[in-house]
Amino acid sequence: NPYILITDKKITTITELLPLLERLLAMGQNELLIIAEDIVGEALATLLANKMRGTFHVLGVRAPSFGDRREAMMEDIAIMTGGRVISEKVGLRLEKATIKELGTAHSVTTTKDSTVIVDGGGSKTAIQSRIHELRSLLANGAGDYDREKLQERMANLTGGVGVIKVGAATEVEMKEKKLRMQDALSATRAALEEGVVPGGGVALVIALPALDSVKTKMPEEMTGVNILRRAMEEPLRQIAMNAGYDGPVVVANVREKPFGYGFDAISGQYVDMFKAGIVDPLKVTRAALQNAVSIAALLLTTDTLITDKPAHIPGFKDIEFGL
Repeated sequence: NPYILITDKKITTITELLPLLERLLAMGQNELLIIAEDIVGEALATLLANKMRGTFHVLGVRAPSFGDRREAMMEDIAIMTGGRVISEKVGLRLEKATIKELGTAHSVTTTKDSTVIVDGGGSKTAIQSRIHELRSLLANGAGDYDREKLQERMANLTGGVGVIKVGAATEVEMKEKKLRMQDALSATRAALEEGVVPGGGVALVIALPALDSVKTKMPEEMTGVNILRRAMEEPLRQIAMNAGYDGPVVVANVREKPFGYGFDAISGQYVDMFKAGIVDPLKVTRAALQNAVSIAALLLTTDTLITDKPAHIPGFKDIEFGL
């Protein structure tokens, strides 16, 4: 149950902190988390010496982010913990800080890269008001980067922060697992934005009838439609073939199934993809199709393409690829 001091100052001398530390000791409290721009020089040396002697345990953490975003995030922390940001901009001096201006929390866990504050002592009303303010900023059309940061701040305030610990026997395995976790998180965020569709390439097959409505008298355009039709079948076809099944047959069978039914490559059965938990974020599926069409259209208007010549590996037969 530490107290939490939040300030935008760079603390250089112990005299700035001494009055507050004395008040805490008088209360029998010898633990304090300091979130500041930095702690350097005499202040840092004195705090370390006191910690080594066991007199007073101070944990110093640099304030997150920079500039205006740092000020906003420090205010978030103050609201979440029930404290105030000690800043001369609002007439609050560090030397005059009182116990009432400190935040509190059930526990604080920190590493060299992150700090987790658990069960802050802030007012629920104040926290909800802050969340409502952030939602309003989101609704006003923030850019992608600002939107992501606003969502992170909302997650921090609502307690919606999870820590995924990835362990592995080797560094290579750990990096691979970390990438999988990042992919899963990105997919989850995308799903929250636009929802989910049947996975395993099924959504693209379900969308094929939309191409039937394309009417044109130009044979070149119909050729493009047919190319797109085959391309939209390819993910499902390839998944089935990778699992040892007849790809074209699986595609034909899925097209005859009710909406939402698809092919489970692990069991080899046709199942309700939603009930089986085989889903893809709509945003990812849509973006993949749009980007593929965009690149294909660009290639059609390109006179020459340059690529690396495949290196010949002795002992391996050349493999011919056809389109």
